[in-house]
Amino acid sequence: MHPLTRPSGTLSPAEGERDGVRGNSDRSKPTPEQLKDIFGGDDRILVFEDTNGDGKFDRRTVFLEHLNLVSGLEFGFGGVWIGAAPYLMFEPLQDGDAPKPVGDPQILLDGWNYNADTHETLNTFTWGPDGWLYGCHGVFCPSFVGKPGTPQKERQRMDAGVWRYHPTKRAFEVFAEGTSNPWGIDFDEYGQCLIEACVIPHLWHMIQGGRFERQGGQHFNINREETLAHESFHADPNQWFINPFIYDDIKTIGDHVHYAGSKGPHAGNGRSAAAGGGHAHAGMMVYLGESWPEQYRGKLFMNNIHGACINMDVPEREGSGYVGHHAPNFIDFNDQWSQVLNFLYDQNGSVYMIDWYDKNQCHHNNPEGHDHSNGRIFKIVYGDTKWTPVNLEKMSTPELLDCLVKPNQWYARHAQRILQERASRNEMTVSDMTLLRAFVSPGARAERPLETLRIANTNAESKLHLIWAMHVTQELHEQDILMLLRHGVHAPSRLWENGRDVTGPVRGASEFVRAWLVQLACENRKLAPEMLQQFAHVAREEKSPVVRLYLASALQRIPI
Repeated sequence: MHPLTRPSGTLSPAEGERDGVRGNSDRSKPTPEQLKDIFGGDDRILVFEDTNGDGKFDRRTVFLEHLNLVSGLEFGFGGVWIGAAPYLMFEPLQDGDAPKPVGDPQILLDGWNYNADTHETLNTFTWGPDGWLYGCHGVFCPSFVGKPGTPQKERQRMDAGVWRYHPTKRAFEVFAEGTSNPWGIDFDEYGQCLIEACVIPHLWHMIQGGRFERQGGQHFNINREETLAHESFHADPNQWFINPFIYDDIKTIGDHVHYAGSKGPHAGNGRSAAAGGGHAHAGMMVYLGESWPEQYRGKLFMNNIHGACINMDVPEREGSGYVGHHAPNFIDFNDQWSQVLNFLYDQNGSVYMIDWYDKNQCHHNNPEGHDHSNGRIFKIVYGDTKWTPVNLEKMSTPELLDCLVKPNQWYARHAQRILQERASRNEMTVSDMTLLRAFVSPGARAERPLETLRIANTNAESKLHLIWAMHVTQELHEQDILMLLRHGVHAPSRLWENGRDVTGPVRGASEFVRAWLVQLACENRKLAPEMLQQFAHVAREEKSPVVRLYLASALQRIPI
């Protein structure tokens, strides 16, 4: 446990000796004077490093200070991505061992609301399997997001839901709309987006383009095309952002709630310990590390704010998605001040948790009503799991490809991001590209990485990671997707080791691979007639509810 002041965000770079970067937020609204200057607030971004592997930080660095309302952080592409309403910003890092900013942050997007409710704005950043930066947003703090200078009518409405931002294309999208005030997001081994929520039921499987049950307010248009298409249907021009044609919405995947009684979520406050603690949650982790017992792999962990405990839900496949079942609490803190906001597992499978730690849990507009002297970081280690240093940034492309199939998803996620970064800087060699393309190119000879391709032959999750890696490095072309949809995913015709054929058995594409091929084909919203014909064929012949779900989702991105 480490004392810290108001930690509100966490991230983990691809260096094992660096514990992470923590936002240090007072969560007060920016004053007019502060809005004139990004550096007019009291928030800091701190770096804590464990340089000797004893499980405790021994070096603390102030990376940035005088920010305001820092609510989301992520690392990648040479810097730190910062959510601090009204801005989404990027701060490049200087080269060197000590984390130092290059200069002032770059403002990428503005218009994030902070006036209505300071704890419902942009939050909880994470990289998605498709190479986009994902985040959440709350229901009662309506934002109108755009690049600086964008006219109001051309901005994107954003309240409850999940958004994403592309790090190199500089594109912003609403991924899915609805729920309440999510403060936790993660992806399972099949790339399925899962979030928690408050007040309404707590567990949601977010589908691209989905419209989900809301705590309040109306469903909104999720892109510019939708807004223009509905423009003539609004009697009140001030409601131009509302979608008038949502007749029902998608419900929770949870078969339970974490509060007691039938009189609503707030009626169970303080009386819901047996049910899970209460209706308010923060943080979401799908545990895909390697050191915890197998019984925890794939389980969903979220903090219960009123219950001062870590809830655990068990996802079970059903139809095109999941049902979330209640399981015993993972941790009971027995301390009502405890307010864990987020979780991350590391290269050894141990888990970091940041704890806001305050008597006042939410809805407190007076910044002086909070205790600013506390804050904690926990690390949960199973048994005698040892800390091992690692630096993926120094690995070669074959080594990074090997990381894509490791059981601990920490390696796969960071390796994929680094491959994406290298491709964006044109640092991938012809040999690197050949290794990636060997996965889908019939007749290709691949001497390395044999273990990667052997595993991918028989493992659906590893196939997905290779498909995602091809996509983020711009090596998954339309003809590749057509071939894979028609013929299935195969390793190269022959794998060779010291001149010896070691190909082994090859299995076709899993339903999640086929589904993801549909989504990735629609990334730029432009499909060739041949792809549309293939989609029509898949719609007629496909038996998998997962693939059919992705086709239904894709309809919103296909020009008709």
